[in-house]
Amino acid sequence: MKITPLEEWIRRKIGHTHGPLTRQAIQGYQLHKLIETVSRAQEASPFYRRLLGHIKTDRLSDISDIACLPFTTTDDLRENPQSFLCVHPDRIARVVTLPTSGTAGKPKRVFFTEKDQELTIDFFHHGMEAVVALGEKVLILMTGDRPGSIGDLLKKGLDRLGVQGILHGPVENAGRAVERAVEEDVQCIVGIPVQVYAMVQYQQAHEISLTLRSVLLSTDRIPPVIAHHLKQVWQCNVFNHYGMTEMGLGGGVECEALAGYHIREADLLIEIVDPETGESLRDGESGEIVFTTLTREGMPLIRYRTGDISRFIPAPCPCGTVLKRLEPVFERMSGKITLYSGDILTIGDLDDALFPLCGILDFTAAVSYEKGKDRLYVTCRMAGPCEDSGGSMRIIEALRTIPAVGAAEDSGNLKVCADIIHCDAPWPHSRGTAKRTIDKMRMNGSF
Repeated sequence: MKITPLEEWIRRKIGHTHGPLTRQAIQGYQLHKLIETVSRAQEASPFYRRLLGHIKTDRLSDISDIACLPFTTTDDLRENPQSFLCVHPDRIARVVTLPTSGTAGKPKRVFFTEKDQELTIDFFHHGMEAVVALGEKVLILMTGDRPGSIGDLLKKGLDRLGVQGILHGPVENAGRAVERAVEEDVQCIVGIPVQVYAMVQYQQAHEISLTLRSVLLSTDRIPPVIAHHLKQVWQCNVFNHYGMTEMGLGGGVECEALAGYHIREADLLIEIVDPETGESLRDGESGEIVFTTLTREGMPLIRYRTGDISRFIPAPCPCGTVLKRLEPVFERMSGKITLYSGDILTIGDLDDALFPLCGILDFTAAVSYEKGKDRLYVTCRMAGPCEDSGGSMRIIEALRTIPAVGAAEDSGNLKVCADIIHCDAPWPHSRGTAKRTIDKMRMNGSF
């Protein structure tokens, strides 16, 4: 098994020229870049001048001292994103607007210079070395119609690797996406988990021959049943990628061991904190991912709270790298809801209960509070009107296997409702790159 290519890339980036890369060398570099980032943000960013003006950088003598810095939140980013800028607006090459959930509230806006985008291209170039080989073709099922979009940056990174990236965009038609993969004779697909899952089901239903060497899934939670199914049908490795727009789109990617994300540690400093208290947690303890950009030029972010839940895996990676391993994100704070009974329901609970059912392509879920109890509404998209796809009662029975749902229903605090949408071929399918959540409708119970 090859060591992750990110180790050699990071060794060169931090200028470690004597001997093998060590944790001490990485942390020494990160501390230096942290002090540099804080100083620059205090000087150039109106937001951080207010937030960090009282901080003396000589207090930062160890990487653990980052805990003395206050957090940056999504609300901060929504309130006045331009106040984060550390360069003149003329130097901004790309602005990404991230709508808030619901119908009200300000969107987040994230700004990138050309240099910032180059950092992402460089990460994609080296991170994809574990996923694809020289001369292969990759079907990119991500937005790529604009310069600086994730698909565009990934294609540029693949070009440098000697791999042909073929831009297709998010899957709006599973049948057409499968046809494109066959026509282009690709060896790898990069896409959104549920959308790629619709493709493999379409291929099976129509007995289309398609063999891949690898798949890279990103942008949303990856249900284990989906990853397992893709691996079985396509006889390929299924890699996970972790990233978000605020990180610069690329955050971390698995190596050949498929045992957790290796982070671009020369560009990002990641912490795990208690989501309630904000206290820093030790490796192995699960909490909220918080990151600090170390090389961002246009819009640095310091201790930014992601709302994603994960942990650092204490044991070394089987590939032998000194880089840390972040467990694949299994929960998002915005992807869970507290029921009237006090039980917690997450999108992961629904994934694990519903995706094993035959024929399910996707689902939406919402909870309302009506007449003293919660109502859970689930609408499943099924692959065509076939007999074995099951009815709404089969879906309800699957939902009742979720402990939170079963307990709440038994106590009379929850009513479960299910509906089915049968999708005729070629199975139209797309929610773009939006992450799946449980909608919270507690005003009047209407949907």
